[in-house]
Amino acid sequence: MFDRPMNSGGLIFAAISTNRGSWFAGWLAALAMVVLCGQLQAAGYVRCQLADGFDFPVGKPNADSYYKSRGYWPNGHLGEDWNGKGGGDSDLGDPIYSTARGVVVISENVGVGWGNCILIRHAYRDATGKIAMVDSLYAHLHQRMAKVGQTVEKGQLVGTMGGNNGMYLVHLHFEMRKNLRIGMNRSQFARDNSNYYSPTDFINKHRVLATSFQKYPIPLGLFSPYGRSAADAGSGGDITVRVPTLPTTRPNLPESGPSADDEDFWSKLRTRLKQGKMTEGVDTPP
Repeated sequence: MFDRPMNSGGLIFAAISTNRGSWFAGWLAALAMVVLCGQLQAAGYVRCQLADGFDFPVGKPNADSYYKSRGYWPNGHLGEDWNGKGGGDSDLGDPIYSTARGVVVISENVGVGWGNCILIRHAYRDATGKIAMVDSLYAHLHQRMAKVGQTVEKGQLVGTMGGNNGMYLVHLHFEMRKNLRIGMNRSQFARDNSNYYSPTDFINKHRVLATSFQKYPIPLGLFSPYGRSAADAGSGGDITVRVPTLPTTRPNLPESGPSADDEDFWSKLRTRLKQGKMTEGVDTPP
């Protein structure tokens, strides 16, 4: 239930079962598990394995029968527009796939120029061996088939291609974001390579990645509050707006195995339970 290794629950039970056979010990164990569930859910994280590689969101595995009608360029078009080779609206309802394993962090009809959108957050091991995260955006969808908090696999159906209810010819607008704060408030951020990847370049460089059975905490939020900025007034989208970088402490992902904060959390919990205390004041894990 915690998406932690199975022995975590055993450690909790062992810590509170000093008086074996006591009904109170069993009751306290159940209570501790309920409290911990609430803490982890309130923290806004879903644990997920690292992505084992990235693929195109249409015509898997190599965008077969699709083409880029519009590419990515900084200070201009911040993603790629994908169309079926049949032209016009012949691709209405075509399947859209998750580019990699990850967690859905946005699934809603945003309206305006976006329409139905899904945003998926992916953790992966980069070329240096460190854990990094990236967001993939799928916009103008005809249907959304994934919910916030859901874990999805590479190539899993998450929506169908649309045109924002007739605003555009049917196509998929697809983005890859370095900056996890962007969400649906793109105007607050620099429209360049400091915040975005070229989707095709990123996918081609990360087709196959090292992974494991270890699960890592993926934050569901972090988005910047909606609001206008100097970027809205720029002509051609060439205004650069700098924003604070993400914090280096929370929510950092451990490079491998449980983090020091995780271990400290479980150690504190075991100590308090042995002392017959409730769990108030115990920090939640990162």
